[in-house]
Amino acid sequence: MSEENGSGQLQSLAGDSGYPTFPVAPGYRVNVRSGPGTGYAIVRTLTYGSYVTIRCQCEGETVSGPYGTTAIWDCVGNGQFVSDAYVRTGSDGYVATRCA
Repeated sequence: MSEENGSGQLQSLAGDSGYPTFPVAPGYRVNVRSGPGTGYAIVRTLTYGSYVTIRCQCEGETVSGPYGTTAIWDCVGNGQFVSDAYVRTGSDGYVATRCA
C-alpha cells in the first residue's frame, strides 16, 4: 500500500504497522546505529536500494548526506537509528512522531 505524503513524495505504509516506509539514498550502504549519532555502535548496515520504516524521529548528532545536513535521526527498529540525511522523506523536517 502506498500514499502521497504532504510534500508530494510517494511513501508506502509497511503492512499493518501504519509506519511510513521511505527509500534510502541510491548508491549508499547506510549504517544503522544503536543511538542517534555516529559515536554509537553500528548494529547493521543497509544494502543498496534498501527501504526503512520510520517508527519515530529524534534529534541527535548533525550529519551531512545526499539529502542535506540534519540533526534528525530516524528510529527504524528497537534501538536502531539512521541519519535522516540518508533517507528520502521529501522533507527537511519531521515526518513521524518524536521518539519518547
